[in-house]
Parts: sequence; C-alpha cells; structure tokens
Amino acid sequence: MKVDGNYAYVALALGGLAIVDVSNPTNCKQVGSFVTRGATAVEVSGNYAYVLDQGIGLQIIDISVTTNCVRVGHYETSGFASGLTLFGNYVYVADGLAGLQILDLRNPGNCVRVGGYDTSGWAEAVKVAGNYAYVADFGGGFSVIDVSNPTNCVLVGGFDSCDYYQSIAISGNYAYLTDQLHGLSVIDVSDPTNCVMVGDYETLGTTVSVTVSGNYAFLADSEAGLQVIDVTDPSHCERVGGYDTSGNAWSVAISGNYAYVADYSGGLVVIDVTSPTNCVPVGSCAWERIGVALSVAVTRDYAYLADREAGLQVIDVRDPANCVSVGGFRTVQWALDVAVSGNFAYVAEAQAGLTVIDVSNPTNCLRTGGCDTGGQAVSVAISGKDAYVADYYAGLQVIDVSDPSNCVRVGGYATSGHVSRIVLAGHYAYVADGDLEVIDVSDPSNCVRVGGYHTTGYAVDIAVCGRYVYIADFTAGLQVIDVSDPTNCVRVGGYDRSYAAAVTVAGTYALIAAPARGFQVIDVSHPANCVPMGVYTTSKAAKRFAVVDNRIYVAGAEVGLLVFPTLPDLQFSVRVDAALGVPFTIEATTNILSPSTWTPLLTTNVYAMPFDYVDFDVKRSGKPQKYYRVRQP
Repeated sequence: MKVDGNYAYVALALGGLAIVDVSNPTNCKQVGSFVTRGATAVEVSGNYAYVLDQGIGLQIIDISVTTNCVRVGHYETSGFASGLTLFGNYVYVADGLAGLQILDLRNPGNCVRVGGYDTSGWAEAVKVAGNYAYVADFGGGFSVIDVSNPTNCVLVGGFDSCDYYQSIAISGNYAYLTDQLHGLSVIDVSDPTNCVMVGDYETLGTTVSVTVSGNYAFLADSEAGLQVIDVTDPSHCERVGGYDTSGNAWSVAISGNYAYVADYSGGLVVIDVTSPTNCVPVGSCAWERIGVALSVAVTRDYAYLADREAGLQVIDVRDPANCVSVGGFRTVQWALDVAVSGNFAYVAEAQAGLTVIDVSNPTNCLRTGGCDTGGQAVSVAISGKDAYVADYYAGLQVIDVSDPSNCVRVGGYATSGHVSRIVLAGHYAYVADGDLEVIDVSDPSNCVRVGGYHTTGYAVDIAVCGRYVYIADFTAGLQVIDVSDPTNCVRVGGYDRSYAAAVTVAGTYALIAAPARGFQVIDVSHPANCVPMGVYTTSKAAKRFAVVDNRIYVAGAEVGLLVFPTLPDLQFSVRVDAALGVPFTIEATTNILSPSTWTPLLTTNVYAMPFDYVDFDVKRSGKPQKYYRVRQP
C-alpha cells in the first residue's frame, strides 16, 4: 500500500488496484480501481502507479484521472514479482527465485531491464537507500547489494537466516524486517559488509508488513491488527500500543498522524496514531467487491457465473457478441461453483456450504434454502433430487434438495484427499481429490468407493464422456482413463505437454485450461493418440468451461464471462493492439477493392491491450471470405 497526497493506493491481490480518497480520514471513499490478475505490491510516483501483478511482472498505470485508470506499459519479469521500490529513474523488483531485477522507467511505455542480482533465496521484498538495495529473502535471510551501477550489481553483505522475511523497511543505520513466525527483527546495516542483528520483537499475530516513522515501527500483524513498537533502542524493542482491526491486517502505511491499514475483509482502516500508546480508529472504507469468475453453467438463454466475492451472476447470452448482465445474488461467502437445474441455481459457497437460489426470474434471484456441509463447498453437481457437493477436506456430501427450502444431508463419503471436483454419470460419482476416485452413489445414503486411479500429477478437475474420464492432472497435463470397468480403471492416453487446471469435453475434443491464461483444444477421438488442435488466448486464467450450442463459455477469472465459437466453426478472430484510451472501430468487408463496402462491426474504447474480438457471423460454411481493419482517429 502507498499513501500519496489525498489518495491511498492498495494492492488487493485478485481485487487488483484500489484507489481510496483519504482527504477526509473520517469519510474515506474508493474512487477508482484497475483490474489485474493478482496485485501484490504498489508504488506511486507522479501520475503513475507501478503495480506488481502476480506471475506477470510490472504493470504501469496512468492514475492522473483516478476514475479512469489506464495501463500505459508493462514488463514481464522472469520470476514471481512480489515486492518493489522506486529510486531515481529505476524500479527495483524482488522477483522470487529470479532475485533482484532493476528496470529503467524513463519511458513508461517501454520499460527496459538494465541489471539485477540473483539472491540465494526467494526475493520477497526490497528497499533502496543510497547506493544499496536491501533484499528480504523468504527463508534465506537478507542481502545487501551495491546498485551504484545498476548494470553491474555487486553483493557486499547481508545476514543469513532461515526466517521467513516478508517485508523490509530502512531507517537510519537499521533494517527492520518482518518474519511471519517471529515478528520483527532489527539489523544494524551501518557497515553493509558486516550486518549484525541487534534486536527483535515477537508479536502475537502473523507479521506481514512493516513501516517505520520516527522512533516507532508500525506492524501489520494479520489477525492481531496494527502493532506499534518503540524502536528508540533497537536492542530493546517494546510494544507501546496498537489497534485490533476487524479483519486481517496485511499492509500499513503512515502519513502524518495517521496509520492506513489494509485490513482484508475489514477494508481500509484509518487510525490516529498521534499518541502511539492510544491508537484510535477514525474512519474506514470497504473495498468495492470485484468478482472473479470461477465457474459457469449455461442454459439456452443464460449463463450463470460463480463470481467469487460477487456471488452468483446471471448473464443474458442470447446474443453472444453482446452479453448483458441481468441479475444475480450476492452470497455471504465466496461463490466457487454453480450448477443449474430447472428454476434453481445451486451454488457451492465455500464455508457456507450449499446455497439454493431461485432463478425463475433472472432479474430477481432469491435464496430459497441451503445446507451447511461442514467443510468447504468448492464444487456441486445435480442428479434428480440430490445435490452432490465436493466439500474439500470433508469429502463428498450428498444433499436431498427435493424441497429447496429444506435441504437435508442424506449421505456422503470421506475421501483420502481434498475433493475439488465431482462429475456424475450413471450410478457413479467421479471425484477429483488429487487422484481419481469412483464412488457408487446408487444408494445416496450408503456411498461406496468401487475404484480409482492414482495419477502422476495432481487431479484437480475431471470430465466424463462415454467410457472415458478426462482428468486435468495439473503438472502432468491431460490424462485419459478408461472407466468402463469402474473397479479397474486404466489409463489409455493423455497429453502431458501442457499444464491442465481445468477440463471439459465436447464431442471428440477436450478443452484444457493452463493455470495462467488461455486454453488448449485437444483432439481425443483416439485417446491413445491425443493431438493438439489449437489454442485460445485469454487475458486472464480460464477457470472453467461450458460448451452449449456450438459456443464455448469460459469463466475467465477477473474478466468475467468469455464466449468463443467452437474450434470446427472458427473462421477468424481479430486481435487489436491500438493506442490506449482512444476509441476505435473494427470494420469488415468481403471486397477489399471496394472502399465503400467496409461495414462497422464494433466501436469501443478499452483501457487494456491487446483487445480480442470474435466475428460470429463467419462461423457457418458458405460465407464469403472477409477482410478486417481497425480505424482509430
């Protein structure tokens, strides 16, 4: 988190970047945001916010208009960027196993790596003072690196430790580091070649962030809230005050007499620390709830999204090129999966278990009932009057939903692993719990395991088609298992050249999602010889799929619902990489020699590139060939 002038800029992980107006600390308001894949850290300078985006690297956001943030540049680092600091014309990035990375920011639209240093551990956080960069290594102590010449960084000292350092602050001759397990450590860095630990303080919570102002270190101590430590004498650190926030404090910034605490579910909390021994909350601001589409179910006219924090979303997909949100239901816990049967949507609602929502009127969705499953409901499937819930560490749960207002558990099965997905076929439930488990559910009150298959990876998702089960086996890719005899499941083929985090099957094709972005289409007409056919690129991770009426519906994480034509029908898609923030028009013609025949397809203004557009009108055979162009004033 960074407080700059009247605004607090907060990295909200999957919630992206949030901008909060704190000009009146007693009445803070979120005034802007920018969606990222997973914002882990942020720094601000002038009109730009520099955001580390989980697994991607650095995003540079123009924040001159807080209500209309625009990405102007990025740099994809080679590691896992988790911490950064600005100094001069450079940004210094703690890049996980890739160590320290130094990027030249003089041209925000074209960031260039100029140097770095591969530290011994997992580079988690970094601060720069004078000619030195101080890097906190998670599980590897911390390193002091001479960066006076960024193109030739030299290790000059450090402090070896097996502690899990996660945050660092530099003040005077001391480095203040937080350790998840042991709290605060103070290192004397007056001689960078001979760093010495001089003090520490063990907190009650899980210390994840530190900032130092004057004689005090302010700690974000997770479940223990804000802690204020007097470090006047670093060899004798003493707690003098604090404030137990309602959520989990994970970041803290100081500006004037106020501590700004990013408090996870508690939002942004502003605390008056004029008197550190008497910290007083003066204001707060709840985060805008930004959904992350994790799963999708489709009926003829509507797509139903399990949209994590945003609950259930109902999207009108009758015109796939112009999908419209028509309703939804805000669940209490995260909506992780959804199944639809008749007039009801069945939502796997994490710790809240199974929730049943009446969607007969999509514009007015109503909760009608539910069942506390006892574990963490992560997936749901419906068969007849029963709902089968993947209850994670509590195994398989069977819920009678014949009366949605009075759902009753009637049976279940405790698997050996953590259940992430259930698919029903005939009398069997096929369960992904790291491996494949086959459960006979012909009598829901007496579920019995009859077989399974131990995979070489970690089974996270499954699909069933005919005699085969298709497993998304994560690092081991796609696995195809013959389950014609459930008591003797046999692997018959697969495709292991791509990670697989989700899978669905349509006809002779399997769609598998990579953990990062996009999905791949595999021809599985001959399971012993699976052949890749094509790749769909998406800007965020493809979480789950549904294939209905020659359309692929994708739960696309932060970008919501994505709709694609199926592979055999695909003729053309247009990828636009134009100037940001300027409206553009996509046009098409069947006669490139006739200037008057160009027809507008879409006019829009987006704030992230590239932009993908699919022309659904060319999917049927017999259409003439088309040409495309993009016009931008």
